[in-house]
Amino acid sequence: MDIKRESTVVQRSVEDLSQEDHTLIQYAGEAADRAYAPYSNFRVGAALELEDGTIVSGNNQENAAYPSGLCAERVAVFAAKANHPNTNINKLMIVVKTEKELKQGFTPPCGSCLQVLWDVQNRQQSYISIHIQASDGAVYSVQNVNQFLPFGFEL
Repeated sequence: MDIKRESTVVQRSVEDLSQEDHTLIQYAGEAADRAYAPYSNFRVGAALELEDGTIVSGNNQENAAYPSGLCAERVAVFAAKANHPNTNINKLMIVVKTEKELKQGFTPPCGSCLQVLWDVQNRQQSYISIHIQASDGAVYSVQNVNQFLPFGFEL
């Protein structure tokens, strides 16, 4: 038996986004500005929109004792679940600020972040859409975490 899963990533202009998405980009960009990334100079900001409209942001936090730092996406998810444990996450906006050239134009969440998002999505039994603003301003979107992580770890 063959199992086939495909991903669809949609590229949109920032002008095509809703006002809510513009607000999320602003929060994620401000979070990226506050990131602690002296080693990689790869600043990432994440902003989550909860089902009640609350926005929770996070940023990457590096540490000299690598890999003790944490990615922006997990900082935001853990803050949201610590402070709003019974409120679903609807949407995640990511902004990356770096001087490095990104091979595919945008940077999706790492595998660890995707696994955390996959687990939360399954627990809450509703999709979390992911939107990533590229350095050129374009926004790349997927409808749910499964588009980036089709086979998450589950017990």
